[in-house]
Amino acid sequence: MYAVIKTGGKQEKVAEGQRLRVELLGRQVGDDVAFTPLLLVDDGAVVTGAGLSSASVAARVVGEEKGPKIRGFTYKPKTRSRRHWGHRQRYTTIEITGITKG
Repeated sequence: MYAVIKTGGKQEKVAEGQRLRVELLGRQVGDDVAFTPLLLVDDGAVVTGAGLSSASVAARVVGEEKGPKIRGFTYKPKTRSRRHWGHRQRYTTIEITGITKG
């Protein structure tokens, strides 16, 4: 059985026992998180729409990590206008503990 969940503006296909990296959730390590699935597939039977009202995907927060550093540089010629900027995205690592149909 697997499900498709939405988190951080993205959709992820998850199965029980899988670990994945999602955008920062603001939870502590060891906390439980519940997601509402957008799609659920169980032995070839696809459940969508109203059939998902009681379904849920349970996960546990395993840790946090940082993504790669992104560096940028902008300039405007002939005006001595230059700007350096950088960004480093933070992620939460979760482990899927269960998928229930309801």
